[in-house]
Amino acid sequence: MRILVIGAGTMGAGIAETAIQKGLSVWLTDALPDALPRATHRIRQNVARAYDKGRLDEPVDLVMARLKTVEEWPDGVDWVIEAVPEQLELKHDLFRALDTRYGPQVWLASNTSSIAVTRLQAATPRYPERVAGLHFFNPVARMPLVEVIRGLDTRPEYLDAARELVARLGKTAIEAPDRPGFLVNRVARPYYLEALRMVDDDRLLSMEEVDAVFEGAGFPMGPFRLMDLVGIDVNFSVTKSVFDQTFGDPRYRPHPWQERLMLRGHLGRKTGRGFYRYE
Repeated sequence: MRILVIGAGTMGAGIAETAIQKGLSVWLTDALPDALPRATHRIRQNVARAYDKGRLDEPVDLVMARLKTVEEWPDGVDWVIEAVPEQLELKHDLFRALDTRYGPQVWLASNTSSIAVTRLQAATPRYPERVAGLHFFNPVARMPLVEVIRGLDTRPEYLDAARELVARLGKTAIEAPDRPGFLVNRVARPYYLEALRMVDDDRLLSMEEVDAVFEGAGFPMGPFRLMDLVGIDVNFSVTKSVFDQTFGDPRYRPHPWQERLMLRGHLGRKTGRGFYRYE
């Protein structure tokens, strides 16, 4: 099975890394050429770490040989998985080009975390039936779940092919509804937003207290630590996308605290500062 992954950021690199560790051939591409060597370096580090810890039997070089970085989209792929930024116009442009470039035998998948798949199918007039969503979670290597989202025109055979791919990647596929945010991110919005309102608007508790309560109740992370891990910019963009697609449903209204942090460049762990500071 041969996969083209478009987008060499955190999610695209994570999908590529997982695939090559499971024996699949991957082409990785990005609109920014300097993103490719960075992603390759990060993937090699993670593969080497997995080998050193005994989670991987094959030598690092053998695994890495299954990864190729390319600037042009290759022939002979079975799947295309896009992991570009969560912007509808950008994804429309990409799927329009993919619809022209590849025949109906190539499955197209979006790793969108919030945009309804039927909206993406609107950009693929030739073969909308071979488009759906495969929503991986961060960090891809450790998160076992993948949401499979069928758009209005997706044919049933896609689900069988998607389940086969997800199983090859060692993960569990669940079918999620084609609604803004799907299942996990839609349900998770109030978890973040109510915590933000409780601390910033109502001044009822500190963020440290909120996180401690949730972690004490068995959650792996409280909402503020989790937003820092995911990336405040990523979390904000997903919330805004769901809010816009639900015609301004107040339950999903983005919170200005996140926007203030973004304006200062405090995006969470990846920048060393978000709601918390990291050394």
